[in-house]
Amino acid sequence: MQPNHFLKAGIFAIVAIISFALGWELYLRHQGYSVSYDDAEPLWANKRLAVYQPPDQATVFIGSSRIKFDLDITTWKKLTGQNAVQLACVGSSPLPVLDNLADDKNFKGKLVVDVTEGLFFSGNGTTPEKIAFYKKLTPSQRASFQLDHILQSKLVFLDKDFFSLNALLNHFGAKDRPGIYGGPDFPWEFDKTNFDRQSIMDDRFVSDTNLQNKVRAIWGSFAKMNKEKPPAGQRLDSFMHTVKVDVDKIKARGGQVIFVRTPSSGPYWAAEQKGFPRNAYWDKLLAVTQCPGIHFKDYPAIDHFVCPEFSHLKPKDAIVFTENLVGLLKQKGWSFSNKQIAFSSPHQQN
Repeated sequence: MQPNHFLKAGIFAIVAIISFALGWELYLRHQGYSVSYDDAEPLWANKRLAVYQPPDQATVFIGSSRIKFDLDITTWKKLTGQNAVQLACVGSSPLPVLDNLADDKNFKGKLVVDVTEGLFFSGNGTTPEKIAFYKKLTPSQRASFQLDHILQSKLVFLDKDFFSLNALLNHFGAKDRPGIYGGPDFPWEFDKTNFDRQSIMDDRFVSDTNLQNKVRAIWGSFAKMNKEKPPAGQRLDSFMHTVKVDVDKIKARGGQVIFVRTPSSGPYWAAEQKGFPRNAYWDKLLAVTQCPGIHFKDYPAIDHFVCPEFSHLKPKDAIVFTENLVGLLKQKGWSFSNKQIAFSSPHQQN
């Protein structure tokens, strides 16, 4: 009889777990939440494996969070007939990824480098951890990722950044202790991540100024905490030389590299102009590397965007930006596999 009790207890436990998970999932969906992928090392590594596609089939994007929001990958694929390999990392400089691609002799493709000056010229961020994970990627980790992908594509509550126990505790709003910073508490509506690693603002964020102000306040706190001065003099020259060495390696193998300065607005843009004067940073970057560049302020079709929280484009504007980016890249001599496209978007300025 004893095994019977264990069996009943086991069945009861399984039913209870399934009921709780189902109830939690239905509650979250009723509240308007939807699937968002965990943008951690395994997803990044999965995209890193895709950089070896022929140049006429894919373009690789590196940078910070702006290009993750501003590049609408569905629009990109539709217009170019190419895949977009998104390797940008939130809150991070693209330089570790640039260095990783430069040292990869098998990478010979097209590369778009997003420049957010405060991050780009710092060289800091979380990308080294992602690169280290990729380099040590095992067959079992690849298999685990595929299983996780299936589950994450179906279940909202698997978003560990917001709905895990630790995340829920973090969202209680407890104040940091003196000298201790627990990290930013972004609203869920600000950044949903799809399987292509595109970041997308929820409609509620676009329409809710309270949510926007919450993120603006986070940017303000970052500015107060950041005591690092922009590189200048020999330090800047050394920085530029490092970028040039990496770029030259890629170009020597037949690859193409272009720098893109994505839009910002309001106080954020004003502060960036003051901290990183264009002639000393952007113009010098292009001159030293001898690479083409696209600065949003040079093109009327993309210089007018108002970012909801001053730093990233809302989904509708990301579509317009991407349409024009494709046309501008073609003007810079890039070719695409979709030969039928005329690049005559009504948003495009020649």
